[in-house]
Amino acid sequence: MTIKLVALVLCVMIGTAMAQEPKVTSLISKDLPENPGREALMITVEHAPGGSSAIHRHNAHAFVYVLEGSVVMQLKGGQQVTLTPGQFFYEGPDDVHVVDRNASGTQPAKFLVLLIKDKSAPALVPAQ
Repeated sequence: MTIKLVALVLCVMIGTAMAQEPKVTSLISKDLPENPGREALMITVEHAPGGSSAIHRHNAHAFVYVLEGSVVMQLKGGQQVTLTPGQFFYEGPDDVHVVDRNASGTQPAKFLVLLIKDKSAPALVPAQ
Protein backbone atom coordinates (compact mmCIF):
# COMPACT_ATOMS: atom_id res chain seq x y z
CA MET A 1 0.00 0.00 0.00
CA THR A 2 2.81 2.44 0.92
CA ILE A 3 4.66 1.80 -2.36
CA LYS A 4 1.50 2.52 -4.34
CA LEU A 5 0.96 5.79 -2.43
CA VAL A 6 4.56 6.90 -3.02
CA ALA A 7 4.23 6.04 -6.73
CA LEU A 8 1.00 8.03 -6.96
CA VAL A 9 2.57 11.07 -5.26
CA LEU A 10 5.58 10.89 -7.60
CA CYS A 11 3.32 10.72 -10.66
CA VAL A 12 1.37 13.77 -9.50
CA MET A 13 4.59 15.69 -8.77
CA ILE A 14 6.11 14.82 -12.14
CA GLY A 15 2.88 15.71 -13.95
CA THR A 16 2.75 19.05 -12.16
CA ALA A 17 6.39 19.78 -12.93
CA MET A 18 5.89 18.94 -16.59
CA ALA A 19 2.73 21.04 -16.92
CA GLN A 20 3.18 23.62 -19.63
CA GLU A 21 3.45 27.23 -18.65
CA PRO A 22 1.37 29.52 -20.83
CA LYS A 23 3.09 31.05 -23.83
CA VAL A 24 3.10 34.84 -23.39
CA THR A 25 3.90 37.06 -26.39
CA SER A 26 4.44 40.79 -26.00
CA LEU A 27 2.80 42.65 -28.89
CA ILE A 28 3.33 46.33 -28.05
CA SER A 29 4.16 48.61 -25.18
CA LYS A 30 3.33 52.30 -25.36
CA ASP A 31 4.14 55.06 -22.90
CA LEU A 32 1.13 57.11 -21.82
CA PRO A 33 2.43 60.71 -21.94
CA GLU A 34 -0.66 62.12 -20.21
CA ASN A 35 0.11 59.75 -17.30
CA PRO A 36 3.89 59.99 -16.73
CA GLY A 37 5.40 56.69 -15.60
CA ARG A 38 2.46 54.65 -16.92
CA GLU A 39 2.25 52.43 -20.01
CA ALA A 40 -0.16 50.30 -21.99
CA LEU A 41 1.15 46.79 -22.61
CA MET A 42 -0.59 44.39 -24.97
CA ILE A 43 0.19 40.66 -24.83
CA THR A 44 -1.29 37.37 -25.97
CA VAL A 45 -1.49 34.37 -23.65
CA GLU A 46 -1.77 30.85 -25.07
CA HIS A 47 -2.72 27.89 -22.90
CA ALA A 48 -2.01 24.38 -24.13
CA PRO A 49 -4.85 21.87 -23.70
CA GLY A 50 -5.41 21.54 -19.95
CA GLY A 51 -2.92 24.37 -19.28
CA SER A 52 -3.24 27.00 -16.58
CA SER A 53 -1.48 29.86 -14.82
CA ALA A 54 -0.49 30.01 -11.17
CA ILE A 55 -2.36 32.36 -8.84
CA HIS A 56 -1.23 35.89 -9.67
CA ARG A 57 -2.03 39.58 -9.81
CA HIS A 58 -1.12 42.30 -12.24
CA ASN A 59 -1.15 45.49 -10.13
CA ALA A 60 -2.71 46.96 -13.27
CA HIS A 61 -6.00 47.34 -15.06
CA ALA A 62 -6.17 44.18 -17.18
CA PHE A 63 -8.63 43.83 -20.06
CA VAL A 64 -8.83 40.24 -21.37
CA TYR A 65 -10.42 39.30 -24.72
CA VAL A 66 -10.71 35.64 -25.74
CA LEU A 67 -9.50 34.91 -29.28
CA GLU A 68 -9.56 31.10 -29.49
CA GLY A 69 -10.83 28.17 -27.45
CA SER A 70 -12.37 28.67 -24.02
CA VAL A 71 -10.89 29.74 -20.71
CA VAL A 72 -12.05 29.59 -17.11
CA MET A 73 -11.35 32.73 -15.07
CA GLN A 74 -11.98 33.62 -11.43
CA LEU A 75 -10.91 36.48 -9.19
CA LYS A 76 -10.53 36.01 -5.44
CA GLY A 77 -14.00 36.38 -3.92
CA GLY A 78 -15.71 36.22 -7.33
CA GLN A 79 -17.57 33.64 -9.39
CA GLN A 80 -15.85 31.32 -11.86
CA VAL A 81 -16.74 32.12 -15.48
CA THR A 82 -16.06 30.25 -18.70
CA LEU A 83 -15.34 32.52 -21.65
CA THR A 84 -15.36 31.76 -25.37
CA PRO A 85 -14.14 33.77 -28.38
CA GLY A 86 -15.44 37.33 -28.39
CA GLN A 87 -16.07 37.43 -24.63
CA PHE A 88 -14.06 39.54 -22.21
CA PHE A 89 -12.90 39.71 -18.59
CA TYR A 90 -11.60 42.56 -16.42
CA GLU A 91 -9.16 42.55 -13.51
CA GLY A 92 -8.54 45.61 -11.38
CA PRO A 93 -5.21 46.60 -9.83
CA ASP A 94 -6.11 45.05 -6.45
CA ASP A 95 -7.60 41.80 -7.81
CA VAL A 96 -5.97 38.40 -7.31
CA HIS A 97 -6.48 36.02 -10.24
CA VAL A 98 -7.08 32.62 -8.58
CA VAL A 99 -8.21 30.67 -11.68
CA ASP A 100 -6.84 31.15 -15.20
CA ARG A 101 -7.00 27.91 -17.16
CA ASN A 102 -7.91 26.37 -20.46
CA ALA A 103 -11.41 24.89 -20.21
CA SER A 104 -10.45 22.14 -22.68
CA GLY A 105 -8.13 19.21 -22.25
CA THR A 106 -7.87 18.73 -26.01
CA GLN A 107 -7.91 22.19 -27.65
CA PRO A 108 -5.59 25.17 -27.10
CA ALA A 109 -6.90 28.54 -25.89
CA LYS A 110 -5.61 32.03 -26.67
CA PHE A 111 -6.53 35.46 -25.32
CA LEU A 112 -5.41 39.04 -25.75
CA VAL A 113 -4.61 41.16 -22.67
CA LEU A 114 -4.28 44.93 -22.46
CA LEU A 115 -2.56 46.05 -19.26
CA ILE A 116 -2.51 49.67 -18.07
CA LYS A 117 0.29 49.71 -15.51
CA ASP A 118 3.27 51.48 -13.99
CA LYS A 119 6.09 51.34 -16.52
CA SER A 120 8.58 49.90 -14.03
CA ALA A 121 6.19 47.25 -12.68
CA PRO A 122 6.26 43.63 -13.89
CA ALA A 123 3.29 42.46 -15.97
CA LEU A 124 2.58 39.57 -13.58
CA VAL A 125 3.28 39.06 -9.87
CA PRO A 126 2.81 35.69 -8.11
CA ALA A 127 0.18 35.86 -5.37
CA GLN A 128 -1.52 33.64 -2.83
